[in-house]
Amino acid sequence: MTTIKTIYLGELRTENEHLQSGNKVITDAPTDNRGKGEYFSPTDLLATALGSCIMTIMGIKARDNGIDIEGTQVDVTKIMASDPRRVAEVVVEFTFPAKNYTNEEKQLVESVAGVSPVPLSLHPDLVQTIKFNW
Repeated sequence: MTTIKTIYLGELRTENEHLQSGNKVITDAPTDNRGKGEYFSPTDLLATALGSCIMTIMGIKARDNGIDIEGTQVDVTKIMASDPRRVAEVVVEFTFPAKNYTNEEKQLVESVAGVSPVPLSLHPDLVQTIKFNW
């Protein structure tokens, strides 16, 4: 069954509908690739998916172990390369709220960072740099 339906809107934009929820996301080509840069680019969504997926799996691990990580901020930096044009590196930096986590809690949450579906699905040439600020 189809998960997402995409319609090309012209002007290097797409409208993407998540069929289960009806939520929509518009993409736009970035300004350095002939777009207007007014929405997420497809490569922005790739980088976002990496950060969100890691945060989700850490949230599951934290919840299962009674660790409160609500309010954690994730900063994602996408680094492009050329020849061919591609995402070369994604830096995902987590900043956790000041909640006096034990070293065991920190290690438990960090232990699942690279084992969620998106990190495991990306090409091994794409550098995934994960940082933790407790």
